[in-house]
Amino acid sequence: MRPSARTGASTGTTTGTTSAPRLLWVPAALAVGLLVLPVVALVVRADWSSLPSDVTSPAAVRALTLSLTTSVTATVICLVLGVPLAVLLARASGWAADLLRALVTLPLVLPPTVGGIALLYLLGRRGLLGESLDAWFGIRLPFTTAAVVIAQAFVAMPFLVLGVEGALRTAGTRYEVVAATLGAGRWTVLRRITLPLVAPGLISGTVLCFARALGEFGATALFAGNTPGVTQTMPLAIYSAFNGSGVTQGTAVALSLLLVAAAVAVLLAARAWRPGRAE
Repeated sequence: MRPSARTGASTGTTTGTTSAPRLLWVPAALAVGLLVLPVVALVVRADWSSLPSDVTSPAAVRALTLSLTTSVTATVICLVLGVPLAVLLARASGWAADLLRALVTLPLVLPPTVGGIALLYLLGRRGLLGESLDAWFGIRLPFTTAAVVIAQAFVAMPFLVLGVEGALRTAGTRYEVVAATLGAGRWTVLRRITLPLVAPGLISGTVLCFARALGEFGATALFAGNTPGVTQTMPLAIYSAFNGSGVTQGTAVALSLLLVAAAVAVLLAARAWRPGRAE
């Protein structure tokens, strides 16, 4: 008999997980209903007979292709820029690090439309940097596909940075210290010790980053516009459909279901790669 079983038998208690108070089931059930029933309504509303044609319509294919392309590009940018930032935040301390961490988190709490306005005033034709880009290099970012990528990266990068930083703080620095003591250089430690150690957190953060980029709407609408084939992503195509333009409402429901399926898939993938996940 295992020790846990003997302990349970001798004390008269039931082994296993501790159960929550039964009264919590009521608000928990209401919370599940609030979160799940709207998705159920969307599934019920869908016209499953026309779903294949709605999803494969030219407008839907353009929006889907653009969304996937820009989301992947934005995720790559977030990886290139966000992982170094996460490493620095995890290893830094003091008020400056706390301030920087708050600024990195800011896109999570800002309304997306505010983010779009901020990007417009930074990179627009009369923006803080946009005017110089236009005058010196002839580069105009607003209302282009590049603007979609920038808006997606702006709202999605905090998910990656905070996820990787949390994994780094949980892992600690003891293995890095040992490697440095044995003569490994900083880049070797980063490549051979740090990044492999936090690989589950890195993959989880990347998946969440991609999911957030795929569902971005507000900042994209204000900074990039809503031009079919150029800046009209799936969320914008859905919005256009329910405002009487672009694709039909049937296509909008079909695209909504695609977004729901994508969100569920990426969240399950993030769960599978979560550090400390029970087998």
